[in-house]
Amino acid sequence: MPLVLALDQGTTSSRAMLFDHSGHARGIAQREFAQHFPQPGWVEHDADELWATQIGVVNELLARERVAPADIAAVGVTNQRETTVVWNRRTGRPIYHAIVWQDRRTAAACDHLRDSGHGPMVRDRTGLIIDAYFSATKLAWILDNVEGAHDDADAGALAFGTVDTWLVWNLTGGTCHVTEPSNASRTMLFNIHAGDWDADLLDLLRIPRSLLPEVRSSSEVYGAVTSPDTSLRAPIAGIAGDQQAALFGQLCLEPGLAKNTYGTGCFLLLNTGSTPGVSEHQLLTTVGWQVDGRTEYALEGSIFTGGAAVQWLRDGLGIVESAGEVESLARSVDDTAGVYVVPAFTGLGAPHWDPYARGTIVGLTRGTTSGHIARAALEGIAHQVGDVVDAMKQDTGLDIIELRVDGGAASNDLLMQFQSDILGVPIVRPRVTETTALGAAYLAGLAVGFWKGRDDIGANWHIEKRFEPGMLPSEVEHRRSRWASALDRARRWETP
Repeated sequence: MPLVLALDQGTTSSRAMLFDHSGHARGIAQREFAQHFPQPGWVEHDADELWATQIGVVNELLARERVAPADIAAVGVTNQRETTVVWNRRTGRPIYHAIVWQDRRTAAACDHLRDSGHGPMVRDRTGLIIDAYFSATKLAWILDNVEGAHDDADAGALAFGTVDTWLVWNLTGGTCHVTEPSNASRTMLFNIHAGDWDADLLDLLRIPRSLLPEVRSSSEVYGAVTSPDTSLRAPIAGIAGDQQAALFGQLCLEPGLAKNTYGTGCFLLLNTGSTPGVSEHQLLTTVGWQVDGRTEYALEGSIFTGGAAVQWLRDGLGIVESAGEVESLARSVDDTAGVYVVPAFTGLGAPHWDPYARGTIVGLTRGTTSGHIARAALEGIAHQVGDVVDAMKQDTGLDIIELRVDGGAASNDLLMQFQSDILGVPIVRPRVTETTALGAAYLAGLAVGFWKGRDDIGANWHIEKRFEPGMLPSEVEHRRSRWASALDRARRWETP
């Protein structure tokens, strides 16, 4: 039976998954990799380790499932977005660690760009606000701080890419330097209306165009796997940033459909169709995908800390030994007893955009237990999503009828029920929650005819569980009000 292989290179791990024609996962392999925090607010990955773990799980999966390379119809790639890699074209070696999307080192540079009046141009052309979250200032920082980098870039000796580009470069033995619009639209260098890199933004940040990859569609054959690190020799035929891939995998293919991914961060995307939506409440306009010559857009609220709050309970506080224990610990108490956790460990994303905010716990008493803190951390994730939904409603005038969910923390029933309660809408969890990888698989499979069209993949989506709101409106209002007060105490904690 032919299968499609999806490579899902996330923020904390590399995964490979096999999918059959019905959209069922036929195997998964996963490896975590190191997180580097050289200074407060700085987050880096070793790009070589990203590649090594990614190709490692590919080989592990094919061997364990006894899948011959010839059985792979296509390869799809999905990735952590905005994370920035610069490497030498001749040697293929990175000139600096990958600077991760969570990294805040360029916050002051972004302040300067805003203060200089460039915000409206950036917003109009890219759909983004000026923030250290995006790739542009990370790339400029590498060029400015690595010795000789500007000269090498001017000479055409260097290549830049988000993680999708880095993986495809390695998969094809350095012959394909490509990306696609969903990833390009997260760099703060891509004109989402013209569908190309923006010359004025490149000049503003002193970035040579020769550094940048070619922008192709999200579903087409870019090249074949030729890397000597694997026996796989299938066509690479689909690429999308992880959140857009999840939107596609959730089959939110019509305007008005929305999904939220509970990964390291939380990312709520609303399909707005072929017209870029404009937000008055600091949400992002982003490319969803480009398929068959048609570009579709989404309105996005990006939350920097989602499931990472659960990891913090495990690794930082040590109050659980595994992420799976958090729900039972949180259920050991009836409520948070007035405790609120604002998990702004790397600042606040949408709709607040405060890079100087920091994580905060308020409402502690002598009666506070680890159960209260665990429950408050889960509720803090949901409250942040609530802030984004409120902004989205104000921008669009639309009431979200249901919210489709995926990602690791979406398996937490307590979190999903609380999310439904404070939003006042049903939460729908599909049978396959690995929708990021599934979306990449769909894009690749469509390109090679494995699936014949959207109706073909549409038959694969099934509900695993539906959560209905049950909290009284007065209680929702009280909790949202107290959350807003806690949020105020976290904002602008660091001095700009």
